[in-house]
Amino acid sequence: MIRVLVADDQALLRGSFRLLIDSEDDLSVVGEAADGHQAVALARTESPDVVLMDVRMPEMDGIAATKQIAGDTRVLILTTFDLDEYVYAALRAGASGFLLKDAPPDDLLRAIRVVASGETLLAPSVTTRLIAEFVRRPPAQRVFHGLDNLTDREREVLTLIAHGLSNAELSAQLQLSPGTVKTHIGRLLAKLQARDRAQLVIAAYEAGLVKPG
Repeated sequence: MIRVLVADDQALLRGSFRLLIDSEDDLSVVGEAADGHQAVALARTESPDVVLMDVRMPEMDGIAATKQIAGDTRVLILTTFDLDEYVYAALRAGASGFLLKDAPPDDLLRAIRVVASGETLLAPSVTTRLIAEFVRRPPAQRVFHGLDNLTDREREVLTLIAHGLSNAELSAQLQLSPGTVKTHIGRLLAKLQARDRAQLVIAAYEAGLVKPG
């Protein structure tokens, strides 16, 4: 059972999300929060697997709440704006995915399951904006260090992660065992001090290993 916390300042949306999520056999809503403070408090008491986090909430916004929650709990950011200026900040704060609120119900349910499994999920329109932001930033403002310490194999793995390959696809393309792939990813996360695959994608673009387009 995947335990979900819903954080949104609109009660109607929270109720709609609860009905949708609770209709699935493998998903369950364990709490609702109307602002970031409530989200942080409930995350600590209920220990959800995934938090559906609205970006723009009163008292404490979704970015600030994500910074306090992300770690053992996965955070899926929801927004009505695919051009939201907080996309980059949300992923830097530790969010594991970014999805538009007008996504079809099946996409939302799939997103919860993907994020709960440890993968990263970004809406295509959000990814485009995110890449543009990486490229626009001057080197002095980029956030990942340790890129110079990567081995050639680690750079190769990082590049393929940025192209969206899963662990199974990495294993097949590089002719490595699944365990070896996981070891390389673990070393990348440690060397770059990245939380997850989303931040590895950021690092790949900052390192120039992947070009937009």
